[in-house]
Amino acid sequence: MADADPPELHAVLAELSTERVNDRYADLDLLSTRNLVSAMNAEDAGVAPAVAENTDAIATAVDAISERMLRGGRLIYIGAGTPGRLGVLDASEAPPTFGTDPDRIVGVIAGGRTALVTAVEGAEDDGAAGIRDVADLDVREGDSLVGISASGRTPYVLSAVAEARRRGAFTVGVACNAASDLGAAADVAIDVVVGPELLTGSTRLKAGTAQKMVLNMLSTLTMVRLGKTYGNLMVDLKASNEKLVARSERTVMLATGVDAATAARTLAAVGGSVKAAILVHLGDVTPETAVALLGEHDGFLRRALAEAAR
Repeated sequence: MADADPPELHAVLAELSTERVNDRYADLDLLSTRNLVSAMNAEDAGVAPAVAENTDAIATAVDAISERMLRGGRLIYIGAGTPGRLGVLDASEAPPTFGTDPDRIVGVIAGGRTALVTAVEGAEDDGAAGIRDVADLDVREGDSLVGISASGRTPYVLSAVAEARRRGAFTVGVACNAASDLGAAADVAIDVVVGPELLTGSTRLKAGTAQKMVLNMLSTLTMVRLGKTYGNLMVDLKASNEKLVARSERTVMLATGVDAATAARTLAAVGGSVKAAILVHLGDVTPETAVALLGEHDGFLRRALAEAAR
């Protein structure tokens, strides 16, 4: 930056790595298209290692969220702009993938549903709205709330996390700057420092990728802990379209070794439950018994299989 830049600008850039200028690409607009692609790919290559630096924090968050969800609590994502959209995306994919009730994993974005497709001016700066949105959800002890903000200091998100924590919820802060305000406000800080963006300040790039990776881990690994998988097979999916019907059949085939026709018949006999269909074959029980055993063991397939083997 030129010496004529105001001191406060220097202070912001020094504090927020997401806002710094990436000096390697000062001539970005002069590069060939192929070199532009290579440059962006090179920058993205650093995201996974930055996420890996937060392995312990992510694991701590997964265990805490899982424990609360086992007791009936919810996982709530809250953010503004791109982080908010990523949270809504992750939440919306849970029901078909893991068979969860839509109100168990919830995504909230500053400015409401309109903000999913259109920028809502000033929404991210409205701290009072963050408090109201948490109150409207009746967040309580037993819930887990994940605040997402690239800068780690978005007023809407900071206020929401503070209010959720005041109400006794477990809170996580996902940011892309070291020692972020959001991390300090939450029970667990996940500060994924990816450095300055290829395009200065465009945090939908590396920062957005990092946030998506973290949310993938929080939701997917929590579902593993809740018994939504058998090995690495998704066995609680809802077959709401032809693709998922076919996936359900393939999953039963992979887990049990039966053919497609048998898998389809068994799924029909258990109301489409992949877990129950697997239990019928691996546990050598009737469809009715399979469904009952899963109910007795809170949907944990391995526990039901152990019971069937007795």
